[in-house]
Order: sequence, then C-alpha cells, then structure tokens
Amino acid sequence: MTISRLGVIAGILLASTAASAADISPAVVFDMGGKFDKSFNQGVYDGAERFKEETGVAYREFEVTNETQREQAIRRMAQRGADPIVGVGFAQAGPMETVAKEFPDTRFTLIDGVVDLPNVQSVVFKEQEGSFLVGVLAAMASDSKMVGFVGGMDIPLIRRFACGYEQGAKHADASVDVIQNMTGTTPSAWNDPGRGSELAKGQFDRGVDVIYAAAGGTGIGVYQAAKDGDKLAIGVDSNQNYLHPGSMLTSMLKRVDVAAYNAFKQAMDGTWEAGIKDLGLADGAVGWALDENNEALITDDMKAAVEAATAGIVAGDISVHDYMSDNSCSY
Repeated sequence: MTISRLGVIAGILLASTAASAADISPAVVFDMGGKFDKSFNQGVYDGAERFKEETGVAYREFEVTNETQREQAIRRMAQRGADPIVGVGFAQAGPMETVAKEFPDTRFTLIDGVVDLPNVQSVVFKEQEGSFLVGVLAAMASDSKMVGFVGGMDIPLIRRFACGYEQGAKHADASVDVIQNMTGTTPSAWNDPGRGSELAKGQFDRGVDVIYAAAGGTGIGVYQAAKDGDKLAIGVDSNQNYLHPGSMLTSMLKRVDVAAYNAFKQAMDGTWEAGIKDLGLADGAVGWALDENNEALITDDMKAAVEAATAGIVAGDISVHDYMSDNSCSY
C-alpha cells in the first residue's frame, strides 16, 4: 500500500471521527440544588465533564432553580438543536414527556425517572440494593445499636432508600433500631442544610450514632452535624467521603455519572437506545465507597460482611424489597 493511499485512508478516518462528533450537540438540564450540590446533580456533572474531556465535545447546560423552569429549559435546548438532551431527576419526567413529543427526532435521556416514548431513554437505579449495603455497615459500626436516616423530599423514591437501608441494618443485626425523618414535602427539601442539621441533632439526642442521608444538598447539614457531634454519617449518590474524613463512614454510590457519560457517548457512537434501563448491583450501578478518607473506619469484618451481602444480592440469595413495588417496607 502506498504512502499516499495510507494518507487518504487516514484522512477518511479523521473526517469520520469529526463527523461523529459534529453529529451531536449534547445538553444537560440539572435539577434544583444545582450542579455543585456535592451529590446527585454533581454526579451527572462529573459524567458530562468526563465526556467533554475525553472527546473535546462541549455541552450546553442549564440549572433549574424553580419548578416552572423545567419544561421551558428542556424545550429551549431542543429548539436550539441540542441532541441528546439529558434531564436530571424524576421531577423532569412530565416536562420531558411533553417536549419529547414535540421533538420526535431529538434523543432525550432521563436520569432517575421513566418516560415511555420511542425517543426517550430512561435510566433508573435499584437504590434499595446500594442502601442495603450501607445499612449493613451502619449497623456494624453502631455502638448504640441505633442508626438513623434523613431523607429529602418525602416521596416513594426516597422511601426506597430508607427501606433498603433498614433491611441492610436488620440483616447485619436484628436488634438494631432505625430512626427515620424526612425533611419536607416540597422541592425545597433537597436544599436545606440547616434543617438537615436539626434533624440529625435530634436523632443523635435520641441515641443514634450513625446517620444515612439521602437528601441532596440538605445532607451537607447532616454530615456537618455528625462531624461536630463526633458521630458518623453516610453520604449518597456521589462519593462524599472527602467532605469530612474520619466521620463519613461511607457513601452509597449511585452511578449517575456513568449514566450521563453513556448517554452522550452512545449518541456519538451510534449505540444510543430508547427504553428503560433498570440498573443495580449486578450492573455495577450502585455500591459503596471505600477510600483513604474512610478506610480506618471499615474493619475487615465489615468489609467481609458487605462483600457477602453484595454477592448474595447479585446471586439472588438475598432479596431486597423495593418500597416502590407496593409503597410499603414489609420484608
């Protein structure tokens, strides 16, 4: 093969790659709490940033600050030619369904909710499985045999976290008590660190010594209260161990970063598919965080117990009840 022919082939390959990149104009609509909430939104941000760094393709973004902006923001992205458009959070399901019907040739990915349309990819997670694992760790780390949970907005999705956590704690030690509080019933419950701190202190006063927060930005107050009170806290969605090394027992990982990255990358590669993706431990989509910030808190017995629980759930030997299957935590 001649050098000139090799040059032509290389040029074609480069042009093809450039065309693939040019074919997509990705966008993200972050939900309330903002892209730097150190939790759910930030996980999506991290995935979008990873895509941008690896491919050189920039993305549009918008941070919702009130409920009325969701549909408007998604529609505006579609009108500007964005494709694919990632929506963050279950609350964007209704707005995304409306806009997706108006723009049937645009691809939409909804993270943490379901829209049944031929141009929408819905990515949901088995949060109960990851929460079960951190429940095991909480029970084993607790000296008082009382562990706590602080949720954000009181909705079935957050009850799913709480129920999985309770099951894991009881699996590790049937005598453990689980105390639960929800922050509120409106979207502001996701971004109220002051209230999170109050709820955490109330639980500590009752004897709780480990609290798991599934509350978005509100969790920041829970973690600070644990640090100040010489107690332990468990983060959520992103690895939050770094926030208060030594008082963060672990974090329940929910790989929304991978969901965002895959939505963009699959669109670029031509492998994006509509439909529901229900991801759990077997998919590596949920789990728990172990790093230099919390390794001193995790004993060999705790590690062995959570690894055994993981294997049991994946194999089907341990069944973790999903609160959202019947709106109850009977197990």
